[in-house]
Amino acid sequence: MILLLGLLLILCTAPSLCLEEHRSFPFDGDFRHFAVANNTVYIATEEKLYQLNHDLTMVHSLTQKGVLKQGDNPDDPPGTEYFYRVSGAADRNSTFRINILLPFAENRSVISCGVTDNECGYCEILDLKNISNILHKENFQVGPKRSNGSVGFLVTLKNKQRRRDTFILTAIKQDGSGEAKCISDSKTVNLHNTDSNPNDGGIFSLNAESEKPAIKSKGNLEFVDGFQINSIIYLLSNVPSDAKNNKVRLIWLEDKLKKHETLKSLRGATLSLSDGGEAGRLLASSVIPGAGGLWSGVFSVDGGQANTQLLVFDISPDLSGEPDNDPHFYFKKESTGKPKILRPKAVVLRQSYMTSVLAVRQKHWMVFFIGTGDGQLLKLAVDSNYHTACPRVLYRSNEDRRVFPRMHLDPVDHKHVYVPFQNEMKRVAVAQCSTYTTVQECWTAQDPHCVWCVAKTNCTFEDDCEDSDWLSIPDVYQQKMVSHKVVQDSTGKLTLNIQTHVNVGKETPLACQISPSSGELCGEGPPPRFPQCTCILSNHTFPPEGLRVSVKMRLGSTYLEQQLQLMNCSDNSEPPTPVWCRRCIKAGCGWSNKRCTWANEGVLNDSVCQTLQSELNLPKPEISSITPNIVSFYGRNHAVLSGGNLSAVTEVRMQADLDCTTQESPVWNNTGTSLTFHIPSSKNKETVKVCALLPDGSCHGDASITYRSSPSCRDISPRNSWISGGRNITLIGSHLEFVEGVIHDGATQEVQLPINRDYQTLTFKSPAAKNCPGVSSSSLLLKVANETLLCSTTITYYPDPEFISFTSSRSGDNVHIIIQKKADKLETTTAELSVWGEQDEKLYPCIMEDKDKSNESDFFNCEIQSSPKAKFQKLTIQYGGKTVQLGAPTSMHLVVVVRLMLIPCIIAVLVLICVWQKNLTKRN
Repeated sequence: MILLLGLLLILCTAPSLCLEEHRSFPFDGDFRHFAVANNTVYIATEEKLYQLNHDLTMVHSLTQKGVLKQGDNPDDPPGTEYFYRVSGAADRNSTFRINILLPFAENRSVISCGVTDNECGYCEILDLKNISNILHKENFQVGPKRSNGSVGFLVTLKNKQRRRDTFILTAIKQDGSGEAKCISDSKTVNLHNTDSNPNDGGIFSLNAESEKPAIKSKGNLEFVDGFQINSIIYLLSNVPSDAKNNKVRLIWLEDKLKKHETLKSLRGATLSLSDGGEAGRLLASSVIPGAGGLWSGVFSVDGGQANTQLLVFDISPDLSGEPDNDPHFYFKKESTGKPKILRPKAVVLRQSYMTSVLAVRQKHWMVFFIGTGDGQLLKLAVDSNYHTACPRVLYRSNEDRRVFPRMHLDPVDHKHVYVPFQNEMKRVAVAQCSTYTTVQECWTAQDPHCVWCVAKTNCTFEDDCEDSDWLSIPDVYQQKMVSHKVVQDSTGKLTLNIQTHVNVGKETPLACQISPSSGELCGEGPPPRFPQCTCILSNHTFPPEGLRVSVKMRLGSTYLEQQLQLMNCSDNSEPPTPVWCRRCIKAGCGWSNKRCTWANEGVLNDSVCQTLQSELNLPKPEISSITPNIVSFYGRNHAVLSGGNLSAVTEVRMQADLDCTTQESPVWNNTGTSLTFHIPSSKNKETVKVCALLPDGSCHGDASITYRSSPSCRDISPRNSWISGGRNITLIGSHLEFVEGVIHDGATQEVQLPINRDYQTLTFKSPAAKNCPGVSSSSLLLKVANETLLCSTTITYYPDPEFISFTSSRSGDNVHIIIQKKADKLETTTAELSVWGEQDEKLYPCIMEDKDKSNESDFFNCEIQSSPKAKFQKLTIQYGGKTVQLGAPTSMHLVVVVRLMLIPCIIAVLVLICVWQKNLTKRN
């Protein structure tokens, strides 16, 4: 049994086997497209086409290589080449770049179309279950020659025989790139056949009876997305001109009996941003399922990447207008008609660098998965009133890797999202329910995917809570799990209403216990009824400091507790200050006309308190700068805030865009014009607003702090150090400007401060090796705020360099010195040495020159300029933090050196004599 539990623990700690861990699939070449069908994921890169199981395990892969050969069709232009896929490695000299990748589940196939190196079209029909089986291949242009700014998807149209035929709809950016080698009949919007019926021109054909119907366009349109919902086909595109005049266009097409009827039915609308203007650029798109005509899009407000918004529109088709009357698209003839203007239903998120979005429906909540340009996957839950819960980070890469615009939900378990990066696909769990260990934490997460499973006493997915009751967040956003208010009726009777804001899996009995600090509180009243308990207050008198009340609520076998501080809501002896306002609302009272009142008369949201003046009459703090104001998501210790009127500031408050991740940091070293504080860590890479907090709870000042990726190192130079330490070591990586110090695993208490640093490099001095007379290695750790991050490189320690001797020779007023060092693996450079010649206790600097190497020893050259006439008897050599002295060679030493130098000569002479004697013997 213990062995089995241990095995389960190992499996659940493996990232690829536990639900809430992330699985990844790295691939060769840059990402181009991916698609999902049934339990299979298809990924097209520049080099390969992959077929994976839904859990991202490999099934098949197909190399996108072939050979270009001359065509035999006499109607083709001279020199036309065709692409042939070959099985052998030879002659694979051309690449097939996929621009259209469409799983066709009903036909048990995958449609793969694109271009080869000669920019001629090529298509393949592959087996849905084994892409290695090519069912059909043809040199035919379907879709764009370049994938950017174009889309392709399958649509179904009605047929006279009461069946639906499937076509490939392509919307192609007309970039006017010049005359092509291979001619194509494709226009802006096209419908291609998916079957081989010769009456319709065969597979991939554009034919419809006697014509090739298509929609043309005016201007350089870039298509972002396209899809079909029931009988309507939607196309979304940008009409770029400049950042202020870009238009986002929506086109509706009706599902008709014939191709030309469908294309002729086009009607259009323009999507306008919340400020009423038409400026803005659509970056990514996702339909909100089960929500009528609701659709979501990521928009760039200024045409760049930094200022992005997630908007919700109702794009239900308006078919009342005249068809084929659009200023940018036309079927028969160009028009100057004015399209309908659609304005957003809501701006649900403002977040920098959003690049992709996927919308799903979870009960009554809309849930958005948002990819960013700096490698994050965010989750945002929005209720039917467009009130947003706090966004949460599901995945955060250490590097700033862009998430590509298209994401998909795992069709098998609906519990994972496929997130594409340039060279990797991530499969990320849609929720992190198991990280919440109490019913309060599970509820506070505000995650519609998570429920508190009563029988298992854990937070999990609803379908993992079998045969048990559960609790979850309600259908609309609530700030508190348990709320209360005190109301007064016309007779003066006071009632305390306590309500729990949860959904339950089945009808659950509710019991309440309300205990005041002393005496009786509740008189006779109605029995508890889910979701509310009612207490008729028997004593209308509250002590001046308020009455502490403990509330215990039982839902089945789950207990919820809340501590209340009740007060007389009509007591207005205090001035209308922010502190009194917040105390009033916290007690369950309301706030109206700058006074506390009963909850049935006033506002219960404490945001009303922010507009009140401080009772302390303190000067408002001003913030001029924060150093640093860009940090990693681990934060930063000892940041400095500068400004004016800072003397009374008690804390620095940081809050995200949605005001739901507020953090306060205490201050010290407050001089009135500057103060020190810690920048806390953040779960997001984001920009937060900063204000200075006064004792009355008011916050002033306008500044910001930006959170970026954490530092990482990938190389080191040099890779070694001498044991005594002090060698300049340079780390190479990314975001190294956030590193506050470097730590060696053998000396974790010593922090080596950076000498200099920037985004990609950091230089520090190596510490001395601890108790290590020989060769050893040491791992490096990067200190970032309160975290230590392991560096992927190590440093090797070798014994200190050993200098053997020096010789000197005079040339005019200068002395040239040659220093001999014992050979080692340190690769010491001249820049690391400082040398002085010593004479009569005076030091003369020796300027280092080039360095010569040999297998046995190193030689360093330096020159002492304008030196005294006498010879130098001693050298002082400094490297790192160590200084050594080297004396001039003695006469005995010179004799030994000469004798050692003569030994090879003597041996050579003896060898020659032996050879001469052997030759002489042979002759005799």
